[in-house]
Amino acid sequence: MMTRLNSRQPSARTPGDVFDLPHFKSMIQRTLRYVSAGYPVHYTGPAGIGKTTLALHTAEKRGRPVTVITGSRDLTREDLIGAYSGYSRKKLHDNFVRTVHKIEENVSENWVEGHLYKAVKEGHTLVYDEFTRSSPYTNNLFLSILEEKVMPLYGAKRNESHIRVHPEFRMLLTSNPSEYAGVYETQDALFDRLITIPLERMDVETETAVVMKRTGMKKAGAGKIVSLVKRVNEQLEGNGSPLSIRTSIMMADIAQQHAIPIEGSHPAFQHLCLDFMMFPLQLQDGGPSNNAEALILNECRNIKEGS
Repeated sequence: MMTRLNSRQPSARTPGDVFDLPHFKSMIQRTLRYVSAGYPVHYTGPAGIGKTTLALHTAEKRGRPVTVITGSRDLTREDLIGAYSGYSRKKLHDNFVRTVHKIEENVSENWVEGHLYKAVKEGHTLVYDEFTRSSPYTNNLFLSILEEKVMPLYGAKRNESHIRVHPEFRMLLTSNPSEYAGVYETQDALFDRLITIPLERMDVETETAVVMKRTGMKKAGAGKIVSLVKRVNEQLEGNGSPLSIRTSIMMADIAQQHAIPIEGSHPAFQHLCLDFMMFPLQLQDGGPSNNAEALILNECRNIKEGS
């Protein structure tokens, strides 16, 4: 999937000052420093850690148009570069002299340029989300763009064999190293040209601040939810952390909208915890299990009113 973002207004639900937190601020400053020098930056980390949101925010800080490409095994070079699609037909019937009929007919193919073609040509900031989901064959296209500063027009039936990369063109990429379904092993030649910044899970204080800013919940309630999710993850004993900050944000959002008290003995809060955490934990364990429910409810009940 490909999208062009000319401008994006901050949402009331996701205020821009989230990125003023120290956890993000340093990373954004470093990224802009590297990108301004012409180096592509690659954010890698587990799902739900905010890679895409951070990449989009950083891209917009450049003040250039932003193009977004989402990696997929179905993404082809034609999708990126462009292709001829359909035909245009033009027919001229000249009957200026009654006894003379002149008919001219022209048929031509229509060229539809790909989003990458436009981004490279006009100097956009490209956000290539989950790029390891695309095949190495497709991603090989970026080697010439990054190294030789040209984009080859493979099989495009154009008169020119390539186009020059605009001097303002820049790239931000994201990937999930722990994801395995539908992911290709990226060639070393491409990784060698990227500055890779691993995104680690945020500490409780930073996650609490993010949840507060995303949902409007006060610090006490947001902190309880973040700590609860963290404790449940820690109980998995090295089997991974299926619950991300998204879990905390969604739980806080529902609790805030429907005035559900953040109290372990309250039935509505218990249902909220089970509904948002049970299924990811069951997937982690390989199937339905009473252990997941017992774990969640045990940690949930430890939350006391006013604690």
